[in-house]
Amino acid sequence: MKVKRLNIQEKNHSFDVSLLFVTIFLCIFGLIMVYSASYYTAATRGLPGDYYFRRQLRSNLLGIALMLAAAFVPYHLHRISAPVLYAAALILMVLTNYTSLGYTAGGRTRWITLFGIRFQTAEVVKMAVVLLLAMLVLRYARRLRGWKLWLLLLGVALVPAILVASNDLSSAVIIAALPLVIIILLNNNKRLSWFLIIAGILILALGIYIKTMDMDRLQQLGAWITEHTPLHEYQMRRIYMWNDPAFDAQGDGYQILQGLYAIGSGGLFGKGLGASTQKLGFVPEASNDMIFSILCEELGLFGALSLILLYLFLLYRMLIIANQADDVFGSLITVGVMSQIALQVIFHIGVAFNIIPNTGISLPFISYGGTSSLFLMAEVGIVLNVGRGNSLRRKA
Repeated sequence: MKVKRLNIQEKNHSFDVSLLFVTIFLCIFGLIMVYSASYYTAATRGLPGDYYFRRQLRSNLLGIALMLAAAFVPYHLHRISAPVLYAAALILMVLTNYTSLGYTAGGRTRWITLFGIRFQTAEVVKMAVVLLLAMLVLRYARRLRGWKLWLLLLGVALVPAILVASNDLSSAVIIAALPLVIIILLNNNKRLSWFLIIAGILILALGIYIKTMDMDRLQQLGAWITEHTPLHEYQMRRIYMWNDPAFDAQGDGYQILQGLYAIGSGGLFGKGLGASTQKLGFVPEASNDMIFSILCEELGLFGALSLILLYLFLLYRMLIIANQADDVFGSLITVGVMSQIALQVIFHIGVAFNIIPNTGISLPFISYGGTSSLFLMAEVGIVLNVGRGNSLRRKA
């Protein structure tokens, strides 16, 4: 049976409209929350109340343009661009960590300034690793079997993860976790399955043990870890505050406690949009790392659950695209982007509730941060292109 040619009209209307709509909706909702959470901070710094809102609006508009552009670029071209982007990401991380181009804020050097533009290099790494992992599986899956392939994927992710970890542990964990998701999906080895299950149980048990440790013993352990590993003292202090934020209620535990106060005071339906009191100088990074706490205070449990449902719908649409992709490459790219977004949402909400240590991770499409918005929307654009191929195939 011959395949009919597609006309131009079909090509122009082949996006996954649901994914496009929910992404834009999240961006609009994020702008509202950024304005609500940041106008007091802007005023106290002598800036216009809408300063951070306007900066985020510009980033989102550019991000939407990138998303639509990426949706029209055939995703197969990323087989060529993936190694180039990966090499560029490694170079950027080295420049950020070890040269004067790196920009430090809050004691962390996460940004680089090039040609007058400042951006967060870990976001470039995330996108590069997603694309390269998909390309490597496509190229080497038939040549390398089992452990050889898994070690290749882990090595590709661990190199940049180690570079990122010195200043951004949360992003490093996400980068290191991306190949594990692919390994789990592709795995048909029972031994590896049991290994991963046992490893997961041990990590969970270790977390529970640390959470319930006596603070003196935990500090002794932390001193040994900072002396014999690349981890810094400030990163270990986050573990201490995870164990007991009241231990330093006016210091490192302050942000966690104030965030929990914000969540607790929101109730079922919240105090109302813009009515948060904790954002008035009490919760540090209210428009970024702790924006979910402000959302809970203003919109309550109802608003928080509504946002989580929107994320679940976005991930569901990506899962559909991954399942129906024309090839393994498109499917793996979609799974990688989906995993990255899911992990960031879990980490951010987990930090807000003090379920996991404070890692300083943004909430996708909601938190203030231009670099995160730009690269996340570019990745969604690539996923839209994968889905566009599916749509064209079905219409043929």
